[in-house]
Amino acid sequence: MTEITAFLEDIQENLKQIVQPYQRELNKKQKKADFIKQCIRCAGRDDFLTLDEMLKTKIARDIEEDEKIDQCAALFKSLKEYANQKVEQYRIQLIEDLVRLGSEASLDIRVDFPKFTVLKGINGEIDFAGRCTRINKKVLKSINPRRIVTRVQQLKRQLYDRPYDPQVFIDSVFKIYAGMIEKDNQSYGHTIPIQKFYLEYVISLQSKAFFQNMDKGKFKGYSLDQFSVDVWRFFQAGIGGTSNGYEIQLSPGRNKSLWLIDSLGEAKQVTGISFHQMQDEQP
Repeated sequence: MTEITAFLEDIQENLKQIVQPYQRELNKKQKKADFIKQCIRCAGRDDFLTLDEMLKTKIARDIEEDEKIDQCAALFKSLKEYANQKVEQYRIQLIEDLVRLGSEASLDIRVDFPKFTVLKGINGEIDFAGRCTRINKKVLKSINPRRIVTRVQQLKRQLYDRPYDPQVFIDSVFKIYAGMIEKDNQSYGHTIPIQKFYLEYVISLQSKAFFQNMDKGKFKGYSLDQFSVDVWRFFQAGIGGTSNGYEIQLSPGRNKSLWLIDSLGEAKQVTGISFHQMQDEQP
């Protein structure tokens, strides 16, 4: 290494040490400037939802405490008050619209903001910040009450508006259970892991054509939501048990569980399923 090369490298290193903190300071100033510009744009289109979220962030607090732009503090305070008021008005109106539109669609929507429930097995949560609504864990990219009700109607049709016979349902569940315990050389009352049972039950619903050609177009889906609602509707029917005198038992737990609606209408984690002979059927 020549003396000139060493000299230049030394100069480079010293300049880096000088510019790095300067650049960091510039980056901070640029972020604050970009934030203020975004506030200006949101105010221009009266996007109070975004303003409400933005003005609660750390960078907003940093700007308010920055002595070089301390005029922003009073302006941000005014914007916060305005946005908070508009958000509260919007929230109240959204709830009223959601309940009204639900009633018009014969849906009893009960709101405990931001969450709401309709029928057993249909639950939602409105995410103001994300401008979306989660209904049974699926995301609707809107908080428009009309679109929410439309999605709920679709889900109700899927879960509740198809032919359903509680006796036929519980007998079909028992049939799969009986086949599984026979295969495992177990007796009635033995608990089968719920995930294993659910898979076997869905397989039982498939047509012969599906097993001859397992194309996804031939697959008959049976969602966990549907299974959970069908179990709930069986409990609601009050028929007791299977045609041959066995009653279902769902074992609670967390390990390898599924969320199902129990006989009390509560969503519970279930790890196993079994059938026991009903007392009045015993000799």
